[in-house]
Amino acid sequence: MRLLDLCLIRPQAGPGDPPARLGVPLLDDYLRFVAGRCRPNTVLVEAYDLKVFFTVVGKAPQEVRPGDVLAFVTAQRTGRPSIDGVLQPVADDAGTGVSLSTVRRRLPRILTPAEVDALTGALRTYRDRAMVAAMVLGGLRRCEVLGLRLEDLRVAERRVFIADGKGGRQRLVPVSRRFFDHVAAYLEDERPADAATEFVFVVLKGQRRGHPLSAYGLDEILERARRRAGLKHATCHQLRHTCLTRLREAGMALEAVQAQAGHASIESTRIYLHLADDWLAAQYRRAAEVIDAQLFADTPTAGGAR
Repeated sequence: MRLLDLCLIRPQAGPGDPPARLGVPLLDDYLRFVAGRCRPNTVLVEAYDLKVFFTVVGKAPQEVRPGDVLAFVTAQRTGRPSIDGVLQPVADDAGTGVSLSTVRRRLPRILTPAEVDALTGALRTYRDRAMVAAMVLGGLRRCEVLGLRLEDLRVAERRVFIADGKGGRQRLVPVSRRFFDHVAAYLEDERPADAATEFVFVVLKGQRRGHPLSAYGLDEILERARRRAGLKHATCHQLRHTCLTRLREAGMALEAVQAQAGHASIESTRIYLHLADDWLAAQYRRAAEVIDAQLFADTPTAGGAR
């Protein structure tokens, strides 16, 4: 088998099966091992990493030596062109592409207020509006929205408890009243009374009625609404980034954005310094006025001497 033609396969996994495989027994055994200990998205990322590694190295797993691994890691860190041409985007928890190379970092796209309005208007149920509001107004990840349980809704406080965030981290975050209004209408009018689950968001129709909504189901809902709204982009990941960017633009401290987002490191949050262009410009103008007053206090203005 030629490892240069290694193909990532994403089957309809059954119980105990990994969400991805590569068609090589040794690698698939490893992915099955990871699947027993990690989330499906982690397994998928591992599979992409392996695909890239063996595509670049061009050896069978049994032939790989420590020097091959070291050379690959070094090439990633230095951004060698031969590596950059092979690296493919890796699907993250939000369903978008994340490059294995750390040399370049793309800023995530965000939605304009008009696009958010169009998307929200294209949603057909209170359930769907609540899920979108959780992301675009609360900055929740897709998995965090789907992982919400009824007991996690702190209605009186207008906060939600994230019991199992990325990396297993927990947090209690505020969310707009609009989210809770949509949730209340959904629980009152749409959620099946006989739903045998504590998860908030469930399937409303069909054979799986009353079962927890899946990530695939949420993506389908968003994709259909996006098409109805005539939008070219509107993923769960972009809705979350839209929220966090707008919070930063509105003057929310970087540390507060970090807490809202559930980032383990402030370095992950610093990207919003670059996204919030209007905020940056306003900050610069205010600082420049102070500097100008300090440095040129005695200098005549263009209108004449003081």
